[in-house]
Amino acid sequence: MNKIIVILLMLFTLSAGDNIFAETDSYNDIGIVEKLGSYVPLNLTFTNVDGKKVILKDLVNKPTLLAFVYYKCPGICTPILTELANVVGKVDLVPGEDYNIVTISIDQNEKPADALEKKNDIIGFTGRYIEPGSWSFLTGDSINIKLVTEAAGYLFRRIGNNFIHSGGFMFITKEGKICRYLYPDYTSKGQFSILPFDFKMAYVETAQGQQVKTMSKLIKFCFNYDPKGRTYVFNITRIFGVLILVFMTLFMVFVVVKPKKTKIAGR
Repeated sequence: MNKIIVILLMLFTLSAGDNIFAETDSYNDIGIVEKLGSYVPLNLTFTNVDGKKVILKDLVNKPTLLAFVYYKCPGICTPILTELANVVGKVDLVPGEDYNIVTISIDQNEKPADALEKKNDIIGFTGRYIEPGSWSFLTGDSINIKLVTEAAGYLFRRIGNNFIHSGGFMFITKEGKICRYLYPDYTSKGQFSILPFDFKMAYVETAQGQQVKTMSKLIKFCFNYDPKGRTYVFNITRIFGVLILVFMTLFMVFVVVKPKKTKIAGR
């Protein structure tokens, strides 16, 4: 019975997120409104798992993934954090070196002990060493929670002791600029899934102003983000254009070089 209740809560929460843009929906103030190019305030103060006050700016010193959840959530929060941990273990990016993760509770009543318990539950699913400070689990007061979630376009509502919210992450630059939203898919097997490719592409786009590997640049050139499908698609137009340019260049070289060779042979 408990499993059935959890599944129903998960489906309800996802449904609320899917209907964010429906003006007639009574929960149209719940979900994620993408604010690409906007900035998240980094001067806000939260509390880490050690009970110490930290400024968001000090944790966002490189491309950073923001995750809004609440630690005692009976629905999707733990499953999507678990899948996030799984993909962190799969991609060829190093937490703390290439990017950071900051998880913030949307429940002002949760304490550092709740954050620590969730951190201990989740980190192990990465299957890799996580540099201290590279994945933060934070709690905060209602004012700072509201400021950071509204800036990020993350909308939710409290219902009793629980919250109605959707599942999604966002990548921001070290200046706090929102560059990409990342949405876990819900599979036919009743599990959440984040493609390592989508995760890495979101990182590459966020890290554009920094040094990224040549192969990552090439992949970004070949793929574009589709906001409707919320995924990356192969950019056939761009690739076709490059092939035409290469063909024209080779043709011009052939036209210019061949007559010279013919003339020399005639002598």
